[in-house]
Order: sequence, then structure tokens, then C-alpha cells
Amino acid sequence: MTEVTAFMARTLSTPPFTPLLSALLLFSASVSSADAPEKIQLIRQDKVSAHAIAYSPRMTPCRGRAVISPGAGGSEEGYRYLGEGLSSLGYLAVVVGHPESGRRSLVEKIWGNGVRGGLLDGLVALTTDPSAYRGRLMDSAAASQWARARCEASESLFVGHSMRAATVMMEAGAQNLLAVTGSDSFTAYIALSPQGTGAIFPPSAWEGIKKPVLLVTGTRDIELGKKSWQTRTEPFENMRPGCKWLGVVDGATHLNLAGRGFSRRVEASVLQVIGTFLNGIRSGSCSNAGRLSGVELRSK
Repeated sequence: MTEVTAFMARTLSTPPFTPLLSALLLFSASVSSADAPEKIQLIRQDKVSAHAIAYSPRMTPCRGRAVISPGAGGSEEGYRYLGEGLSSLGYLAVVVGHPESGRRSLVEKIWGNGVRGGLLDGLVALTTDPSAYRGRLMDSAAASQWARARCEASESLFVGHSMRAATVMMEAGAQNLLAVTGSDSFTAYIALSPQGTGAIFPPSAWEGIKKPVLLVTGTRDIELGKKSWQTRTEPFENMRPGCKWLGVVDGATHLNLAGRGFSRRVEASVLQVIGTFLNGIRSGSCSNAGRLSGVELRSK
């Protein structure tokens, strides 16, 4: 049994799941090993290289491109459930590693703040470093360019978790305190564990975002400094209507949304929300999020 098949089998055995998701997962499980993820190397506009892993679309023609970015300290090796899930939905999905905010960078920030500062201070230092965000935007642009040469479909998604959710919002047009400006080059945005007002975003930072956005959090998705998960809903409240969605997964933690921590149920729920959101965009029914078991869905 391949890793993909095993992942799908586990997911299908964990209720609840929808018939649509089940069909997509079964389709993925039947894919041959020839469609295994491909390790690639990207060259940014500043000539710095970044590692990435690409997941080929499992339907023809390609539905679109999805650039997936890990949180602070993460790498291209993670978030496999998102790569496989979006691949099953027909997207060429690319998970990008970030030289300025990967594991090595996090360790450097921790030591730079002294051993006494520990992980929390290291994370704060990394997630408020403007150069790390500028580097991430260049990584994503390189990944998008690589994918565009292999999939000419009009749809393009920018997906990010945690620190990368902040980058997704910056790229979409959110105002920020780090003087980082995005180019709004994607057709839709998906932010997992987004941040509220604080060291990165001022009040009303998200008012000017115009394109479709999906925000996903969980009822145990605590922010840095032990802030309530409810602060992560602030961007949705602030955005103007027009295909803006919020999904709150019951019981999901920050690590669950990253695809870690015994999170099969959460992974399945996140993929359901993403699939429903993307279908809503395509069908022109963004204003009606509908209902999903175990997930509170809101739209405007």
C-alpha cells in the first residue's frame, strides 16, 4: 500500500465524510506510484534557491495551480495532506521551503535571543522579521512561475499556515506593520491559522482585500502568547463582503491544521472546507457556505 493509499484509507475510515470527498479520496488512492511527489529546486529573482515538492494534478486538464507554504520552522516536506488533497482536486500543488524562515532560521532566532528566551521568543522574532516575509513572497513567486509553465489554467491559489497565513494576507493586500507589500497575483487565497490584530497587523488591516479568501481555524488553535483562537476570526469580521469564508473546525489545534498531531479527522475537514469553497467560487455561489459536520462555516 502506498503512502497516498494509506492516507486515504485512514481518512475514509474516520467519520464524518461527504460522498464528494470520499470519491475524490478514492480517486487519489487509485493513482499509480508514477505520480509520486517530485522534489524540485526554485531560483528566486534574487538568485537565491529554495527547495520545493510538487504534487501533480490527478485529473486532466489541470484545474489550476496551488502554492502551499508552511509556517515558521516548517519545510517543503510537511503539509503533505494539503499537497495530496489539492492534487486530488485537480491542482498542481507546490509546497515551498523557505530559506529565511525554515527550521535553521528558527533555531538561529532562538539562540539569537538567548537560551533563556526559548522557542516562544524565537517564534516571535521570526514572525515579525520583514526580511523573512519578503523572502517568502519571492519563494512563492518562483513557485508560481514554475507551476504556470506546467499548468496554464486560469485558477491560482496561495495557501499558507501560521506565519505563512500572514504572508498570504499580505499578498492579498492586507495592511501590515512590517512595511511588506504583496502583488495580489493569485485568484484566491486560503489562510490556515490566520493572525488577528497585534505585532503584524493593525486594526482593520484586511478591509481592502477584494479577491476570494478562505480562513480556517479551530477551537483549540491558540495564538502565540496564549491568545484565544477567536482572535483568528478577526480578519473575516473585518473583510468586506464578496466571497469571504470562515471555517472553524471543532477541536482542531494549531498542529492539527499543519497536518501533525493525530489529525486525520481535522485534515479531512479542512479538505472538505477547501473543496466546498473552491466549488463555490466556480459555481458563483460564494455567498452560501452551506453546512459541514464538525465545522462551523460562515460566508459573506
